[in-house]
Amino acid sequence: MAVFKNEYNKLIRLQGTEILWIEAWGKGLRVRACRQAAMPLEDWALLEKNITGTVKIDIADNEALIINEDITAKINKEGWISFYNEKGDLLLEEYYRNRNNLERYCVPLGIGARELKPVTGRSDYRLTARFEAKEDEHIWGMGQYQDGLLDKKGASLELAHRNSQASIPFYVSSRGYGFLWNNPAVGRAVFAQNITEWYAECTDKMDYWITAGSSPKEIIRRFTDVTGKAPLMPEYGLGFWQSKLRYRTQEELLNVAHEHKRRGLPMDVIVVDFFHWPLQGDWKFDPENFPDPDGMVRELKEMGIELMVSIWPTVDHRSENFWQMAERGLLLGFDRGCNVNMTWMGDTVFYDATHPDAQKYVWRKVKENYFDKGIKIFWLDEAEPEGIYDFDIYRYHLGPAQKVTGIYPNLYAKGFYDGIKEEGIENPVNLVRCGWAGVQRYGALLWSGDVYSNFRSFREQIAAGLSIAMSGVPWWTSDIGGFIGGVPSEPDFQELLIRWFQFGCFSPVFRMHGERFPMNPTDAGYKGGIKQFGSGQDNEVWSYGENNFLIMKKYILMRERLRPYIRGLMKAAHKKGDPVIRPMTYEFPDDKNCVKLSDQYMFGPDLLCAPVVQLHAWERDVYLPAGAKWTCCNTGTQYEGGQTVISAASLDVIPLFARDGAEFPIIESTTPP
Repeated sequence: MAVFKNEYNKLIRLQGTEILWIEAWGKGLRVRACRQAAMPLEDWALLEKNITGTVKIDIADNEALIINEDITAKINKEGWISFYNEKGDLLLEEYYRNRNNLERYCVPLGIGARELKPVTGRSDYRLTARFEAKEDEHIWGMGQYQDGLLDKKGASLELAHRNSQASIPFYVSSRGYGFLWNNPAVGRAVFAQNITEWYAECTDKMDYWITAGSSPKEIIRRFTDVTGKAPLMPEYGLGFWQSKLRYRTQEELLNVAHEHKRRGLPMDVIVVDFFHWPLQGDWKFDPENFPDPDGMVRELKEMGIELMVSIWPTVDHRSENFWQMAERGLLLGFDRGCNVNMTWMGDTVFYDATHPDAQKYVWRKVKENYFDKGIKIFWLDEAEPEGIYDFDIYRYHLGPAQKVTGIYPNLYAKGFYDGIKEEGIENPVNLVRCGWAGVQRYGALLWSGDVYSNFRSFREQIAAGLSIAMSGVPWWTSDIGGFIGGVPSEPDFQELLIRWFQFGCFSPVFRMHGERFPMNPTDAGYKGGIKQFGSGQDNEVWSYGENNFLIMKKYILMRERLRPYIRGLMKAAHKKGDPVIRPMTYEFPDDKNCVKLSDQYMFGPDLLCAPVVQLHAWERDVYLPAGAKWTCCNTGTQYEGGQTVISAASLDVIPLFARDGAEFPIIESTTPP
């Protein structure tokens, strides 16, 4: 017979070998279960409980409930859990198909809702958690997948990171709740028609958090209350960032910055990309190509430009830091095979960002060789980490990769965040290629990875960015034009670049980057017997012809005029957790036509953006939600909401609509502000 207990606002159920905890956590409930002697206590994505209301626990004969704020969890005598809002509406319920569960289904399947199966001969478990699927449900969030889906209902999602895939296992449901799978293990989430199922390959416990909310906005705010808010975006995050693969020398980079300014164009950040170092894991400038980094940084600052440098977590076996890190256990471990993660440009192994001493070691090197020279923005690449995605091979300080690998990018970002904060910078921001739940609290600006340069990929990035927004991360960007495959001389690519550039202007961070074919083979030589990586074609706004330059100039200046509005959006992200870009349903949850719109979105609360996502398209349909009046920012034409309009979109135009009389400086002269 089950035993219920009430201990310190925690509802505990003991049955056989299972320990089940349900407790108030923020404005939600945290649910944990294990089959060990004691509950493992890692909090993973969650911060302190910070309970603000009154928690109520009632225990009856073999039944119990717990209420926190406006969410209630009930456990029946079979151990089956269901969740309700303050109105008594059912939000979510466990899936239970057991002969003994006579209250619900008398079936002999023997399928339980919580299945912790021990792995024979080991101390860990394989976990499956099952919930009833609801036909009318829509699912938003879950991080970034290259599938073009904003609504994840019907999707099967790998819970693991890859280049261009960031697994953030939190979603907002159209049924009025938010759900965090608080487990960094490799696994899978399935939102099928007949069942919702979560699976972890290697874990100690089941752990999830759930909250109720009257709108997606309220749910996101409650989620960031328990996982952390982003810092306040610095002023240099509001403008234009220039990057390419890659500026090989100090002289090349400075020439680009001077030319940008000579043309009267604002620039906030310019980037030194990868392989500016002697060897991977040295974390310093190659003196041959960057002879005076102090002078370079000083010269850029005089122009009002911040320098961002690329950091890789890879350590070459020949690096000056390799053996010291290896001897101190600061590198990724291997359960089998040789200690090489990647063989690209040298035999390398990743440093173990889950090890606090490894975080401190790397930061000390970065501080000495970059930060002390005036560089305060870092591009934390390869954050998944990349390499071979055979998770059963690797072992971290925190445990086997199968069990903890989801947390790697967060702790990679944390090491830099902590170091920068210790140096007195209140609001760090670093560009990170991946992230897990709660990564926003470490000043992480996510981007969508090495995506392809075509219109299909472009469309997918819009859904990816909106999914990141619904995962609690307000800072996101993409490589304008895509990273792989763009040929600057091809007219179709130039058109793609312009359309992507317009989207970039109305993204949280406006950033130019890309590989640009054909590569320059004359750039690459040999160093230490290893062929070095060259660079792509020019990727500056004047590199694509005068007509395209004038269009891109228009949007750079438009972004400058929008600074006051964007600054307000960044403050809201910092204080409340509101995303900068938002699915239409975020602002209009009662308009059913907004549910699956994945190629138009809200840039903050008042500006509707509808990028052109087809080649040779000079107009597009735009849905204007009901409950508001809309003004076309390009023509001044006014519309009542609740209808679809055809918006003209010549190459220099992105359809933009202002909500309820809001005014934006879209049509202005091209004189810099």
